[in-house]
Amino acid sequence: MAQVKTDKNPTTTYSRAALAALLCLCFWAACFFSVPGAAAQEETVLPESGIRYPGGFDPNTVGEVQGKVSGLVVPESGPVSFNLAGERETYRVLSGPAWYWGDVSEQIADGTEVRVRGSKSLGKDGNLYIVAQEIDIVGSGKSMLFRSEHGSPVWKGSRRRGSGSGGGFGSPMGRGSSGGRGGGGGMRHGQR
Repeated sequence: MAQVKTDKNPTTTYSRAALAALLCLCFWAACFFSVPGAAAQEETVLPESGIRYPGGFDPNTVGEVQGKVSGLVVPESGPVSFNLAGERETYRVLSGPAWYWGDVSEQIADGTEVRVRGSKSLGKDGNLYIVAQEIDIVGSGKSMLFRSEHGSPVWKGSRRRGSGSGGGFGSPMGRGSSGGRGGGGGMRHGQR
């Protein structure tokens, strides 16, 4: 009779079990310990408009509006918002959380000419809204990206927190002239 040789090494079996346990632990930690900025932005319905935030972006209604800024509001929670008076209509622009803006709000004052690309909708209050995907300051070459091409908030994956902590206009966190991606989605210069 022939003897069958098995090549089971007890340390190999133990290592595979330890690796599997470690992978399970990492998965559990990723599910339950989220990024602080993302956790602060749970899905809500904005009371005045009835628009879901941050998820109220509909790729089927994307358009661009250019006009002058007025009434910038930087709340502790919820989206930074402002009025945008275009040629024919006025929109309320809903962008991203205040911590994501950093020091940008100082760059956009009443009367600043901007172009906003985003998802347009009519709020339950009868006002027009645009959930910003990107905001460009006309003539400056400066822009800020808020959502991906599909409408996912770019700040959800950003670990940057705090006002003025980098990532504002001129920050290396956005795209530079090389077109490569930096961290956090931040600012971009002259890119379209």
